[in-house]
Order: sequence, then C-alpha cells, then structure tokens
Amino acid sequence: MWLSSLTDSTLKGKPDNESVDVTSRLRTVNDILEITTKPIIYDGDSGGLPEHFSFLVRSLERLGVSAVIIEDKIGLKQNSLFETGNVQQQASIEDQCHKIRVGKQAQITEDFMIFARCESLIMNKGEDEAIARCKAYCEAGADGIMIHSKAKTPDEIISFVKRFRAEVSGDTPIAVVPSTYSQVTEDELASIGVNIVIYANQLLRAAYPAMKACAERILACGRCQEASAEFCMPIKEILTLI
Repeated sequence: MWLSSLTDSTLKGKPDNESVDVTSRLRTVNDILEITTKPIIYDGDSGGLPEHFSFLVRSLERLGVSAVIIEDKIGLKQNSLFETGNVQQQASIEDQCHKIRVGKQAQITEDFMIFARCESLIMNKGEDEAIARCKAYCEAGADGIMIHSKAKTPDEIISFVKRFRAEVSGDTPIAVVPSTYSQVTEDELASIGVNIVIYANQLLRAAYPAMKACAERILACGRCQEASAEFCMPIKEILTLI
C-alpha cells in the first residue's frame, strides 16, 4: 500500500505542501495498520532535516511500516506534477546522501527500507544527472530508488531503467509512478527491471467526481432518491464491507 502525502493532505482538506504535520500523518498510518497487515510504503516527501528524518525512520519502523521514500527536493514542497509556477529546487547530492546515511543509521532492524526518489527527470536535468544521483544515493546506503517523470510517454523512464540496470545495479529495487505515462503496462515495466509500480492517487481522483455528482444530484432534486439509485451502493453492502 502507498501512503501518499497528496491523498493524505487532500483528505484533510490541506494543500500538498507538507502542511499536514508528521504527527497527523502517523495517526493515519496507525489507523490503517489497525485493519490490515499489508506492507505499507510511506511517502516521506523530503524527509525534513536529517536530524528530523532519523526520528521519522524510528517512528515508521516502530509502527510496522515497510519502507519510506524521500525525494531530493528542498524548500517549500510542491507536488512534482503541478504544472503552474513549479519552482522547486533540488537538494545537492552531498546533502541528500547525508540524509540517507542518517536514516540508515537510525534503523533498529534490517527489514525497514529507505528509497531515494530522484527528481532530475521531472526538473528536465537529463538522464546523465539522474543516473549520477541515483548511483550516489545507492552508494550512500539507499535500499532502492524511485525515478519520477511527468512525461506523457514512458520513453524516458524506460531509457533510465535500462541504463541504471546496465551501469549502476542489476538488483537494487526500482519504483516508478506512471501517473502521466499511464499507457504503459506493469508487464512492460517489469520486463525492463522495474520492481514496484505505484498507482499514487487514482482511487482518490475517482472518488471525488462521484461525490461531486452525487451532491449535485441531491441539490437539484431536493431529495436523495435519484442520487442513491445512480451513485450509491446499498447500505447493506457498505455495512457488510466494513
């Protein structure tokens, strides 16, 4: 399961810029782990300062989270796919490697994993930069990498993954998030060496249009009969599900 900062922020009615504090997000983690034993990957945004990241690692590990992914961005966070006015800056390789090392040193068990998310392709800095960064992150101790892209086709992701497998590591786990290049299949990604495919926000994005349409139908009709028939599952089914 992917615990997205975007979805957690949206559910709490706040922008996706780390306005939701870690304590609130950890409550969400705890609520989820009360009803499932499935592995959870936590979206750690930038991870904060190295000194704070060490405490986050300890907290996530104690709760039973399987992995955290931290991105190499600094300053006020903006969602990577935000198209307008996105002036996000990238952390230096040295600073990001230091944060990864601090996180690894904070671990108690060997099971917890830290993934380094690289934003070089998002920022149009090119494949060479992305490869150099991910190689450095792996050498600093990252257990896996997440390579992000907002291209409309999977071409740059495919090129990066093939090159990473040939030049950097044949077995380091690679995660991708095909939100914008959604035409690619899991089998196609697996065939080039991708290990984890994250569908980061599709369920939330599907839920909101349904809720909006349901609310509009109730307002238009002055009752809920039509909305219930068109948009709502039977009460018995939702009670049985829970």
